[in-house]
Amino acid sequence: MTTAVAHTLTYDEIATPIGRLIVASDGVAISGVWMANADPVDERWQERRGTDALLSEARAELTAYFEGRLREFTVPLAPNGTEFQRRVWSALTEIPYGTTISYAELARRVNNTAAVRAVGAANGRNPIPIIVPCHRVIGSDGSLTGFGGGLDRKRWLLQHENSLHASSQVELVI
Repeated sequence: MTTAVAHTLTYDEIATPIGRLIVASDGVAISGVWMANADPVDERWQERRGTDALLSEARAELTAYFEGRLREFTVPLAPNGTEFQRRVWSALTEIPYGTTISYAELARRVNNTAAVRAVGAANGRNPIPIIVPCHRVIGSDGSLTGFGGGLDRKRWLLQHENSLHASSQVELVI
C-alpha cells in the first residue's frame, strides 16, 4: 500500500454479483470502494465521475476476481486512515485468497494481541473492501461477524473464494 496525497477523487461504478460498487481513484492509487446504496464519505470526495488508468485497472481486476480468474489484487492502494488502521489493512492484504482468520489472529499479526477490539474496529473502517479483504476475518468460533456490506455479501464473498462450506450457502439477491 502506498500513502498518497490527493486532491480530488474520480470514481467509476462497477456492476458485480454482489451489487454495484463505486471505486474511487485519486489518480495515484485506489482510495475507496463502496457497496451499493452506500454514501461515499471522504473529505476529498467530489462528484466527478470519470475514468483513469487506475480505475480501468481496478475494474479489470474486480471483474477478473468476480469471474474467479484473479486471487490477488495488484492495483496501487492508498487508504486514508491512522497509522494503526493502515497496519491492520496492510495485514489484511496478507490473508490468502480462500482462507479466513480470526480477529485475535489479526491482532497477533499486527503485534498487538491485546488490541482485538481495536483491530476489529479498524477492520470495520477499511475503506477499500474486497480489494483489501476484510471479509476474510471471522469470529474465533467461525461465525460471520460484522461487514459493512452486510453479512449476506460477506458470506457470498467467502463462498466465492471457497472459504465456507456449501451447507451454509445463501443466494444474494440485490
